Amino acid sequence: MHAPYSRTVYDLLREQAAKAPDRPFLLTAEGSVAYGEMAARAAAVAGGLAADGLCRGDRIGLLSDNRPEWLEAFFGAAALGVVVAPFSTWSTLPELEFLLADAGVSHLFTLQRYGDRDLAAGVQAMAGGLPALRRVVPLDGEAFQQFRAATPIAEAPPGARASAADPLVLLYTSGSSSRPKAVPLLPYAAIENGFNIGERQGLGPEDRVLVSIPLFWSYGAVNALMATLSHGATLVLQPRFEPEGALDLIERHRATSIYTLPAMTNALLAAETFSPARTASLRTGVTIGAPQDVMRAATELGAAEICNIYGQTESYGNCCVTPHDWPLERRAVCQGPPLPGVTIRIRDPETGAAMAAGEIGEIEVRGYLTPGYAGDSARHNGEVFTADGFFRTGDLGALRPDGAIAYAGRRSEMIKRSGINVSPAEVEEALQQSAAVGLAGVAGVADADKGEIIVAFVVPRPGAQEDAEALRGHCRSLLSSYKLPDRIFFRRELPLTPTGKLMRRELAALAADAVNGDAG
Repeated sequence: MHAPYSRTVYDLLREQAAKAPDRPFLLTAEGSVAYGEMAARAAAVAGGLAADGLCRGDRIGLLSDNRPEWLEAFFGAAALGVVVAPFSTWSTLPELEFLLADAGVSHLFTLQRYGDRDLAAGVQAMAGGLPALRRVVPLDGEAFQQFRAATPIAEAPPGARASAADPLVLLYTSGSSSRPKAVPLLPYAAIENGFNIGERQGLGPEDRVLVSIPLFWSYGAVNALMATLSHGATLVLQPRFEPEGALDLIERHRATSIYTLPAMTNALLAAETFSPARTASLRTGVTIGAPQDVMRAATELGAAEICNIYGQTESYGNCCVTPHDWPLERRAVCQGPPLPGVTIRIRDPETGAAMAAGEIGEIEVRGYLTPGYAGDSARHNGEVFTADGFFRTGDLGALRPDGAIAYAGRRSEMIKRSGINVSPAEVEEALQQSAAVGLAGVAGVADADKGEIIVAFVVPRPGAQEDAEALRGHCRSLLSSYKLPDRIFFRRELPLTPTGKLMRRELAALAADAVNGDAG
């Protein structure tokens, strides 16, 4: 398939709408939106944003689950060159306060309520400490309807419209520090890399791509969305993953591709109403995981041509993908060759020397990369980006003789729980805000269902009670649910260096022993 001509995301939407205005762009449980209709909605929202004083280089926040309004705000902002900062709906109010301040958004488009939480009221309560924030606009309220009803944007003069080299999104990802890192990504690179991901899947205009993963992840916004849009395919969107609802969408809309994770695949297969007939339309898609995870998605879920992938937010979601037409046995044991425009090298993590084919070292990536962290996390740029333009991933792997990457684990201390990166330092910081905690150490332990679980060790303060449930409740007020410790163990001391730093390797071994019932 020929790559699209457009270099900005709004132009790409209009390009696809001009070719097939009546083709479904979006399918949900409630209905469908054609390409032409989505382009018209985006133009109206862009007009509303412009009328409210927003222009190229400004920033808006998006705090919502997957829904048409999220996409309308995203494309409307992209039309003007306004940067979108999508925030996780799992974020607590303390987390949101940092994110909103760090991103410097002037408008936050959010849901009025999410579950039992009043998101809009919570943000309004902290607005006094956020000088950049001018408006909180509920996507499910009358205020957003006014943006949708605005006069559609006209062609902007040169220099006033979106640029291919200006940031499209500002995504937040967990890193080794206690605060998430702000990752700006550019529209031309998102389109080109997304198109190449779609090519590896074998996507075409007739495909229907199930996306239950959050659009606020790079896996959603700059991977699934861009792969789908650049091929003129159809997005089958679920607000948030729930296995029975996902099965309904696959069956009703005859989804042909799926974005999944091992925990999601396992949940679909374990659903009470699952049967192979319900997912018989699936052909391709992407996933991560061990060989058995890829095999299950292909053979039991039915996505026979599913692709194994490797990447991170900094590399636009994916930088390596197995071709869908490789034999399954080959796809299951590696993450594929680099995508076009991407270079991978393997270096000795201690000396920096180049490693030979088949030797395990640290994976470094060059090509489609963020231009560098923004906000508070910009201070980390010198640590992870080399002078010759490579990104030090902190991951270990080897380049096979055929050029494919074989992921071997993480050199860094990051925990990947159910496919989501969790910073041990962030969990430790939350634990240590409890008056009952003197010292905390956190590590990941391999788990068959979740990939890794979060194990916390706590040295209580003198006189404090050892109450794991109370500590979980404390963490719940500060951390997203996926960051909460799965297991908490109490100890008199933790392994420390002479300078008082946690000895991460010893802590990981201690966690593995504790989970296996061998803790002393």
